[in-house]
Amino acid sequence: MIPRYSRPEMVAIWSPETKFRIWYEIEAHACDAQAALGVIPKANAEAVWRAKDVEFNVARIDEIEAVTKHDVIAFLTHLAEIIGNDEARFVHQGMTSSDVLDTTLNIQLVRAADLLLAGLDRVLSALKARALEHRDTVRIGRSHGIHAEPTTMGLTFARFYAEMARNHDRLVNARKEVATGAISGAVGTFANIDPAVEEHVCKMLGLEPEPISTQVNRDSPHAAHRSAGGRGIFQPRPKGQLCHAAQAQPGADRKPDRACPAGADGGGAGDGKCCALA
Repeated sequence: MIPRYSRPEMVAIWSPETKFRIWYEIEAHACDAQAALGVIPKANAEAVWRAKDVEFNVARIDEIEAVTKHDVIAFLTHLAEIIGNDEARFVHQGMTSSDVLDTTLNIQLVRAADLLLAGLDRVLSALKARALEHRDTVRIGRSHGIHAEPTTMGLTFARFYAEMARNHDRLVNARKEVATGAISGAVGTFANIDPAVEEHVCKMLGLEPEPISTQVNRDSPHAAHRSAGGRGIFQPRPKGQLCHAAQAQPGADRKPDRACPAGADGGGAGDGKCCALA
């Protein structure tokens, strides 16, 4: 955002610090739900909350990402630095990056909408006051750009009020539309994570579970870019990039790590090992 054109409250919503804080909250609540289901140890879920008052180091996360070429892995690595590798071993289990990225984006959109709605409430209040104040203030009306029958400033302000009320309703509907979250795992099938985790995370963060997700949240701006890989269905992995969680799932041999496939053009596949996040 351009600082001189933005309010501090809105800038804060879209800051890296806020983004990582939301990532953390999603992961921590997911761990709580996983522990309640008996999927991960309760002690590990509790350990994640040790970072609840920590301000995540954006520069450090960027430094890690320069090596991993993967934003979520970089963040999880930094979280492990804070709470300990053993304590963090079950964080993100069964999840995919889109669960974090798209849900976070929707939380930010909801918060931004709430900020705008609060401003619209003040505008509507001011317009209503002016409409009543000037109900008898006569002014010339205009039709086709020329003087017409007399009207009042009160009626003009009332028209502005009606227009802004419609805008308010549109924003309320838009907020409702984006207030969803998805914690459904790779390709959105819940194959490696219980739907109860999604329900818990969404409840704790003021969202509704996404009715249908195919790994990406249906209306997320992230979705179109990631689902097509930017250049088509198959895209070579940048050299050094660690695998996504979906590619770190145990294979037929039940080994959590396996070699990354080469890109469609036969290009390099990083260091040939996946990061076992899930």
